[in-house]
Amino acid sequence: MPGASVYIVLCRDRSYYTGVTRREVEERVSEHNRGIDPNCYTFLRRPVRLVYSEHFERIDEAIATERRIKGWSRAKKEALIRRDYDALPGLALRGNVRLRAGVTPFETRPAGAPQGEGRAPPTSDLQDEREASVTSLSSDTRQFGHSTKFNGSAS
Repeated sequence: MPGASVYIVLCRDRSYYTGVTRREVEERVSEHNRGIDPNCYTFLRRPVRLVYSEHFERIDEAIATERRIKGWSRAKKEALIRRDYDALPGLALRGNVRLRAGVTPFETRPAGAPQGEGRAPPTSDLQDEREASVTSLSSDTRQFGHSTKFNGSAS
């Protein structure tokens, strides 16, 4: 199998580990579970369970995707694992922005204000980041022709 795969495993402590491998993903996950490398993040968090993998024809694409996913929030990783691609743009915000019912990612509601009221901050930079995230993910699929596997779900 040429190319490489990005994978996400769910650890015993409910954290996620994202990695990349040129070998079969199941083989790499087995190595995590056997504890081959005591310095690995997953060593003290075993057992781990594969929850997502994606194959790329080119290793540089896989490495770039792994790095991008490693920078994502837990919520955004979980949306990817669920294959909820529509949720990814709203989760592309940087920082600790929590979404509340009735508030879009680009609007804030003053404390005590009814839902739907509030002010929307300038969105040009945030909107660009949001659109870039969706465009990047969807163009990867069309442009590079990689396949995605989903093996179970994190609960």
